[in-house]
Amino acid sequence: MLVRLGSFHARALGELERKAALLPFAEWFAADATLRLRVTCHKSRLYHQRAIAERVLRASGLPGAAAAGPEGEDDEGAAAQLVVVRIVRDEVTVSLDSSGALLHRRGYRQASGKAPLRETLAAAMLLASGYDGSRPLADPFAGSGTIAIEAALLARRVAPGLHRGFACERWRGWPAAEGAALRAAARARVLPASPAAIIASDRDAGAMRAARSNAVRAGVAEDIRFDARAVSGLEPLAGPGLVVTNPPYGVRVSEGRDLRDLYARLGQVLAERLPGFGLTLLVPAEPLERATGRLFKVLFRTTNGGIPVRAVAAVDGPAGCP
Repeated sequence: MLVRLGSFHARALGELERKAALLPFAEWFAADATLRLRVTCHKSRLYHQRAIAERVLRASGLPGAAAAGPEGEDDEGAAAQLVVVRIVRDEVTVSLDSSGALLHRRGYRQASGKAPLRETLAAAMLLASGYDGSRPLADPFAGSGTIAIEAALLARRVAPGLHRGFACERWRGWPAAEGAALRAAARARVLPASPAAIIASDRDAGAMRAARSNAVRAGVAEDIRFDARAVSGLEPLAGPGLVVTNPPYGVRVSEGRDLRDLYARLGQVLAERLPGFGLTLLVPAEPLERATGRLFKVLFRTTNGGIPVRAVAAVDGPAGCP
């Protein structure tokens, strides 16, 4: 989340530096605070991003690196305060990043599979499917375990970001006592264990080892059962419950495979062994979900690793469907 520090008109580097020096950097940061600058320009006379970053940094009077990587890029300077400078048609907007490390990085996923799913996207799938932790949940394409881990965190009422810090906590005037009280209240709401079973399975035994390691770091390893088995080896489970999963797309991971057969097999196995389970899938734009033999509705559309995808939920069949 960005907090607006100020905005002004500028068409030259000297004007930019002079007006940036009037912004209240000292009101927000200690004299030894380290800044990173991320600059974007569009249809403006000012276009040299590194020169702009250097001038704004100099105007701030604070130490720091001149430039940060593109949004979403890993950056070793993530502990520094990020300042975002956007210039559109010579209008300069300077904002402060209040988050620090990207919000989808919960901190537990150090081991990942071939095509990892963002933590926030996994949580969105679970929430959109109606998952609240009261019913069993299974993910038969678990990979690095993100969906199962997010499910366990939701089931145990662990607030997102409870175990991480935020950039705004280093700002001048941050209400430390109130922040500590909010964290304490969030910790008090955490349940000791998930109310219902959570099963993560994948045919890749290495992925299951990584998933378990991630779950240990997240503090929910005891809430999840990890099985190294293919979809065809799923054990029968009594419903009502929910399957939430991110199957292969045929892009990056499954190139050349007959995905329709895989989706058809998924639909057959779920009907035979998890008959009381609803089904939510993350699938690409091509309607591969039809091969499962179920009818679906679209919950939301987004991208995953740059690939357009849809979260879809089955609307026919077993009880427990959203």
